[in-house]
Amino acid sequence: MPSEKNLTHVAQIPGVHVGHATNTEAGTGCTVIVCPAGATGGVDVRGGAPATRETDLLRPEETVEVLHAVVLSGGSAFGLAASCGVAEELERRGYGLDVGVARVPIVSGACLFDLACGDAHTRPTADDGRAACARALDDGAPLERGNVGAGTGCTVGKLAGPERAMKSGLGEDVECAGELVCGAIAAVNACGDVLDPDTGERIAGVCGEDGRLADTTEVLLGGFARMPLQRTNTTISCVVTNARLTKAQATKVAQMSADAYAHAISPTHTTNDGDTVFVMATGEVDAPVDVVGALATRALGRAIADGARSATSAYGYVAARDL
Repeated sequence: MPSEKNLTHVAQIPGVHVGHATNTEAGTGCTVIVCPAGATGGVDVRGGAPATRETDLLRPEETVEVLHAVVLSGGSAFGLAASCGVAEELERRGYGLDVGVARVPIVSGACLFDLACGDAHTRPTADDGRAACARALDDGAPLERGNVGAGTGCTVGKLAGPERAMKSGLGEDVECAGELVCGAIAAVNACGDVLDPDTGERIAGVCGEDGRLADTTEVLLGGFARMPLQRTNTTISCVVTNARLTKAQATKVAQMSADAYAHAISPTHTTNDGDTVFVMATGEVDAPVDVVGALATRALGRAIADGARSATSAYGYVAARDL
């Protein structure tokens, strides 16, 4: 394992593998975070319009104690098919919960709406999920960011209409405190603006008529918001940590991590977002839950900002780097 101070990618955390399937032409894709040996899972869903798979299973009172993969996907609710492919690929490789007659991989997932960015009739499929899972397990290369995987069709700042929205994408960040590591991956498709959580600087959002960034909250409060397509947003994320957590503790870390959305997105958790945060804990380091939660929140906030900064202009939407 590299020194904690040298960790820069989530896939460098022992036991964690990450891969994409990207359809650049159609403007969609999926990203898979795999822990073949299993991790302790938690989830927090705060958006008003989520599209998710196997979130109830992660509740502390439910009996399944292991999570093998999290799938972040485009394609709106259609994109849930990618998770089926991930489960099939993990089963083919012999990973999963032993139920006597078979191994059943436990795969949770969430989708974002990218149908208006590219081809609305092409969505991530089971084949895409299988391909992303295989790349995660076989490739080992650092994770690409920006217009890849679940970030391919991401946009932000849509409250004033699509002609004033901006391109966003997929970002990641890793934070360390001694032996404790928390990494985060976020596909940023928010209704609101993306802010730097450390400085408050507005990175991407609603483009003003003068070409400068407007304040989405002020646009909303001023009564000028118009959203021709409802529930077309959602920031979906996965936090991975080497902490040893119970399901209840992983759930609390997910709840704390969701504060990163408030630090890096404004406004957030609206009725038109399906914001979801998953947690996967690999169980190698003992650390207080509050410490894990605080470190995870920092990582996720910076991953969201990275998603906006790493994107490139595409599909008629300008990216922050090109302003």
